[in-house]
Amino acid sequence: MASIPKQGRELIREIEHTHTWTPTLWWLGHCGFVIKYHAMIFYVDPCLSKGPERVLPSPLLASEVGHADLILSTHAHPRHLDCASLQPMLEASPKAKLVLPKSAAFTANAAGIGYHRMTTTDSDLRVEYFKDGDYIRVYAVPSAHPGLDHTPIGGYPYLGYLIRCGGCTIYHSGDCVPYETLADRLRPYSVDVAIISIDGPNFSIDEASQLAEEVGADWLIPMHYGTFADSTPDASRFIEHMLFHRPSQRFKVFECGESWTIPED
Repeated sequence: MASIPKQGRELIREIEHTHTWTPTLWWLGHCGFVIKYHAMIFYVDPCLSKGPERVLPSPLLASEVGHADLILSTHAHPRHLDCASLQPMLEASPKAKLVLPKSAAFTANAAGIGYHRMTTTDSDLRVEYFKDGDYIRVYAVPSAHPGLDHTPIGGYPYLGYLIRCGGCTIYHSGDCVPYETLADRLRPYSVDVAIISIDGPNFSIDEASQLAEEVGADWLIPMHYGTFADSTPDASRFIEHMLFHRPSQRFKVFECGESWTIPED
């Protein structure tokens, strides 16, 4: 179920007043998503700040996001760890924590985010959040950007997140290219929705759809396009590819600010 895209305080109200049995998602542009499950509201890679290179207006003002429970950043790149968005979001949502790779903590702290507002994670670790008798689990899996670049102290600097909401698992790849063991890492989590970057030095459209097939994802959602001047302007090539080459794979393409509730089937 989708909605007419909203912006600003109208969008804030929609997020706060949406109640469904399965998770609802909103796309914020680039790799940014809101995920709501029951009373819990998570933001993943929110990049809401304005800049000369941004061509798709942000649907939200970061300072008005006062309902965040967790904010997830996949790595330290400014379009994923956007401190100009994160600082006002954390101020407006005083109970929220920023979940990020442990190697990115110094970057966030240098930008003015206190370590007490962070929860660091790494591959094979789990973050749990409990609220009103429900809980969400967030598992981290390495992303290759373009290499895995693991170090003994810093761990994996680029992460994808598996967000398990009740019986539904959402995979957010962050910035990533395919690597040999990725599908094997994802399969045990029974991914229902795969959100994969398809623009720039990331998955090709065919590689993204192949990964969705390999892990048995019911739905494929593209991201990392249409937001900045140096990115692919829209998802038309993705839609064409899916209709002609992957007709059995269900997919969802968002408009900025649009909501979509994961079907219960």
